[in-house]
Amino acid sequence: MPRPYVITISSEKGGVGKTTLATNLAVYLKAMNTDLPVTLLSFDNHFTVDRMFRLSAARTEPHVGHLFRGINPAELIRKGEYGVQTIPSCQNLSLFNPQAPPDEQLAEILSGVDMEGILIIDTCPILDPYTRNALYAADRVIVPIKDAPSLENCQHLANFFRDHGISHSPLRLLPCLIDTRIRYTGPFRNSYQLLKAYAINRGYRCLEGYIAKSPKVESLVTNPEGKVYPILTHGRATEVHLQFSHLARQAYLEFLEKGPNRMAEVSAGQRSREKCLRQRKHERQQRLHGQCLCCGREIDQNQQQKGFYAETSGREICGFIEEDCFYEMIFNDLYGEQRSGSSRTVRELFRETAQRSYFSFQRQAGGKITQARLDQNGESLSQRTTSIRATRGFLRRDATLLHSLLEQALPESEPKRLLLIRQNTGPTEHILTEAPYARFQTVFSRARLDLDAPEEAPDATPTNLVFP
Repeated sequence: MPRPYVITISSEKGGVGKTTLATNLAVYLKAMNTDLPVTLLSFDNHFTVDRMFRLSAARTEPHVGHLFRGINPAELIRKGEYGVQTIPSCQNLSLFNPQAPPDEQLAEILSGVDMEGILIIDTCPILDPYTRNALYAADRVIVPIKDAPSLENCQHLANFFRDHGISHSPLRLLPCLIDTRIRYTGPFRNSYQLLKAYAINRGYRCLEGYIAKSPKVESLVTNPEGKVYPILTHGRATEVHLQFSHLARQAYLEFLEKGPNRMAEVSAGQRSREKCLRQRKHERQQRLHGQCLCCGREIDQNQQQKGFYAETSGREICGFIEEDCFYEMIFNDLYGEQRSGSSRTVRELFRETAQRSYFSFQRQAGGKITQARLDQNGESLSQRTTSIRATRGFLRRDATLLHSLLEQALPESEPKRLLLIRQNTGPTEHILTEAPYARFQTVFSRARLDLDAPEEAPDATPTNLVFP
């Protein structure tokens, strides 16, 4: 599958020429090979990319924010001036996507789509979630520097790669907006040589050459027409034209030599993780009891049915409890609730709260059992310790559901074992997938800490039961 070669333009220092670099590099690359698809997008919000390349005056939807909402990038790309394709910008990405995307999301999206050529990403001057996404997906990161502060900020970019366990080899520094009129005495005769020496001394690698400061180039952004013109068409008489030609040649040769290596790495990593997740889910399924832990009826894991997932500490017992069995066990066997009139409201309230609660059971010394209701973070909402023998209705011959559950999950020979129960939504096996199961285990760990030594409470009667 064709994947894009990603060039990210990034710096945490504003005013270093990121957007000028991104837009003109796109134009020069396209001019170098007219058959090469070149796509440009910006995570900044000043719309320079749109002003320079869009073919119509009207702003179009959708925009770059939709990349993180599951829309195929191919559906977002628009043809633009000078043969450069663009994805329209967004005024406020944080407002459009209130939940910040994880750092790897853009890379995973791009690695799974049919997209050829070079993708250039312009970023904000801050290391926000969208800049982080652009860095994580990059085959090459070009960092424009124009002074010592912008050079110092490069450390944050290097730290990003280190924190993700990725080599920072994609980083390349490029001195930009260099005033060639300034001369120094000593070994470094101008600011370009000085910045490059400082960069190398700090362990960074630089691209060949630099981009000079030019009043003519600055005028291409501010003019009576209100347009943004490329250097290739309106600045050929400047030295910056030759500098961009040299820069584009470097980028193009790297693209030909290495190709979309980063996307291949991300794709391989995804396949490896998916294989691992499937294996872990399969192992969980292998541990499952095939019958309801209360009534013993067969449970089809491939069907969507309401029920509760139960697991003991140590994972000795893993399985499902049918919804009707769970409620019958709670009201008839554990609490001995028989009245159909006054208890109906309590039952309905309990069913409602059960959808967002966990339930834990643990045997205690002296023939007692502690039952607690927990919130989604594992915090105890209510707890009662009851003498099993004294619970009304527990020793009735028809109280088989609780008997069956305790016999399998909490035998008297293992009093420290804890049973946690959570309602399962969707298909029966949904809770065994990675994210829901991880949440279940997190609550389990918290519950074990809270219930290791529960406070003993007096026996409760059915009339005192309240399920908030």
